[in-house]
Amino acid sequence: MSALDSIDSLLFSLARAFCTPLAVFIQIQGCMICLILALGWACAAYVRNREIKRMKDGMRCGNSFSFLCHDISELEHSNQIKLPRVTVVMPLKGFGEHNLLNWRSQDDVDAKVVVAGLSTTCSQKIHNQLVGVENMHKDSKYVLFLDDDVRLHPGTIGALTTEMEKNPEIFIQTGYPLDLPSGSLGSYCIYEYHMPCSMGFATGGKTFFLWGGCMMMHADDFRLDRYGVVSGLRDGGYSDDMTLAALAGAHNRLITSPPVAVFPHPLASDLSFGRYWNYLRKQTFVLESYISKVNWIMNRALFSSHCYLSWGFAAPYFMALIHVAAVLRIYGKGYSLEETNITSGGLLLVSCLAICTFTELLSMWNLTRIEVQLCNMLSPEAPKLSLATYNWVLVFIALVVDNFLYPLSAFRSHFSQSINWSGIRYHLKNGKISKIERSKDMGPKFTDLGGKHLYGKKGAPPKVSFLSSLARSLAQWRQPKKFDV
Repeated sequence: MSALDSIDSLLFSLARAFCTPLAVFIQIQGCMICLILALGWACAAYVRNREIKRMKDGMRCGNSFSFLCHDISELEHSNQIKLPRVTVVMPLKGFGEHNLLNWRSQDDVDAKVVVAGLSTTCSQKIHNQLVGVENMHKDSKYVLFLDDDVRLHPGTIGALTTEMEKNPEIFIQTGYPLDLPSGSLGSYCIYEYHMPCSMGFATGGKTFFLWGGCMMMHADDFRLDRYGVVSGLRDGGYSDDMTLAALAGAHNRLITSPPVAVFPHPLASDLSFGRYWNYLRKQTFVLESYISKVNWIMNRALFSSHCYLSWGFAAPYFMALIHVAAVLRIYGKGYSLEETNITSGGLLLVSCLAICTFTELLSMWNLTRIEVQLCNMLSPEAPKLSLATYNWVLVFIALVVDNFLYPLSAFRSHFSQSINWSGIRYHLKNGKISKIERSKDMGPKFTDLGGKHLYGKKGAPPKVSFLSSLARSLAQWRQPKKFDV
């Protein structure tokens, strides 16, 4: 028997095995996962689209600034001066092209640069955030933690502050990024990884989800260490958002996500697959950290369910590939389907999976389209975002690749209990950071996802210093100061 005949025999055996009841269940389960994701994205699109309609209705009624607030009277000077002071803490590693653009889009800004030093008891990001809080203005009522690669909309800080003023019960107000893939498979894997989570942030109000890239909180919660927010982060904390979300759940505190809190997040043009894998490792490593027994149980449940659903999603596509390959070989050898032991059940399952996949991608496209439109309305003077840059073939490939790799990354994180992030190796023990190692040769050098050209980059033409550039830009703003950065 030739090698090709041996391959055909194996192929037909697999095709028959994938028509057994257990295999059929796995493939039907994959179809159901696709449809559930499609339904979730449809609901999220409804919430975001409702906000777009509200803004359009406001414009038709004469409120040309409805992208800033529902009631135009809120923009009157007498109301604006009543808004409390907000300290914005933005941990920086280098200085990116979007940093100054963010603050030019806000109302009044007074900037201060603080050197945080090296962390010893928690992750470097958390250490930077806590040092920023320690240096916030004594009159600040709220503190906003913001990643440096997030693109704010005009008046974002004022809109978040207004919501906090309307509902003092809010513990944390958060948002979520709209990833703009750069064209590489790694960037599409990042986009696909974030999309399922976008459902939890498109509630238009209360949510259990929290994104560390945008978190507004009460300043007194940190001054007084309420609910252990300072000690929980400082004493072995690895993930800022997961730690704060666990504290919110433990103390029944409210987390909200306004429908307008969606921010463009352009991904780096050189975002390689290796950088995506490093990011995925960081995301799965988060589930190994915890602050309480209940938090540990929740993380184990997330770990188990995510791994099961990821492979439950990816496996049917491998089975479908076998079914299609078997049919092609049958036709290639001149046999009809009826003349073989392979039933038509395989093709039926492939057809169902194709329909469900198309429905899923259509729903993902629709949500992305609406979020692009919403971002364009919220930032009318910014360059327009476009859905035309998305490659939906790569989106589909990223869906399969990311869900296949997630369990591998999760199990590696579980058994290693350590990770190298930004050239720093963190070790966990009992859910908390127990050891931090630093080395110039530890790498990787690039761990951020956003497109960021650092000022003063080696090999670039000489430029003014970061502080000089920042000071000169800020000097152009001669308005009364309301926000600290």
